[in-house]
Amino acid sequence: MKKFLAVLHARNMEFLRDRSALAWNLAMPFMLVIGLAFTFSGNNKEIYKIGVVGGLDRLHSVAPALQSTKFIQYIPYDDLHVAVGKVEHHQMDMLIDVSGAPKYWINSSSPNGYLLERIVWGTDGHRFERQTVEGAEIRYVDWFLPGILGMNMMFACLFGVGFVIVRYRKNGFLKRLKATPLGAFQFLFAQLVSRLLLIMLVTTIVYGGCNLFIRFNMQGSYWTLLLVATLGAMCMISIGLLIAARTASEELAGGILNIVTWPMMLLSGAWFSLEGAQVWVQKLSLIFPLTHMITAARAIMNEGATLSQVMPQIWTLTVMSAIFMAIGAYVFKWE
Repeated sequence: MKKFLAVLHARNMEFLRDRSALAWNLAMPFMLVIGLAFTFSGNNKEIYKIGVVGGLDRLHSVAPALQSTKFIQYIPYDDLHVAVGKVEHHQMDMLIDVSGAPKYWINSSSPNGYLLERIVWGTDGHRFERQTVEGAEIRYVDWFLPGILGMNMMFACLFGVGFVIVRYRKNGFLKRLKATPLGAFQFLFAQLVSRLLLIMLVTTIVYGGCNLFIRFNMQGSYWTLLLVATLGAMCMISIGLLIAARTASEELAGGILNIVTWPMMLLSGAWFSLEGAQVWVQKLSLIFPLTHMITAARAIMNEGATLSQVMPQIWTLTVMSAIFMAIGAYVFKWE
């Protein structure tokens, strides 16, 4: 423990003494969250969204005129309960269930739902049974917040750890550590814990500071959200350690980190929902830890998901962290 704590303390002090990096890690997410809150404060949408339970083919046979109506996006769902929850939170304008007797759900306080109901009745409305739900609207900033904080954590985890270890190796610092009793796992684990503590501290400060002005929606438990964020950060730090385990060139490390971060940023659902995307794109996004962290965080904050409901994401992040950390320690190279 003495060796581990010595490396942990040294890495913490190295980061805290770099005032410019510390200030940037605090300022950038603040500016992004507040800027997006004001920029996207309106409720204008260019397209209506209708969820469909029972299959699009079934909808086409039941209501062919509705199916051919333009400017409507149809999103298939298998779970009726999840789809109804989307309507409750104004994340979807209408839900149509054609798995049995045709029914549709709208939110009684949704303007888009009101207009879509008129469209339904103007086409094949006589075929459907009307259902209504009620629920508070989720603002764009509430939906986007887990994504922006997750991206900030991703860059801090991957680049903050990857470049540091490559720099240590390049300037001979790791070569000198090799002569000490310090083991590879102790060194890497100290780097992981140090970066994890700093990232969670910065993220908590950013969330708390922005919440004073914006008042984010929070339906679930803060402790569950903290657990998900911690496991997500650990997983992405482990990826950074794995990439830097044998890399001696900062240029090569930067290229590999960019190869990892850009697909993760685009396909994790941080910027936009993947519900209407191709099935293979949705499946591909599941290989990224950021996807599981953002999905669980949004479910906790906006839908009030409990610990048991986000256990699939928690187990996925835990297993990924263990695998990446074990491989990184095994292939680690001091020189």
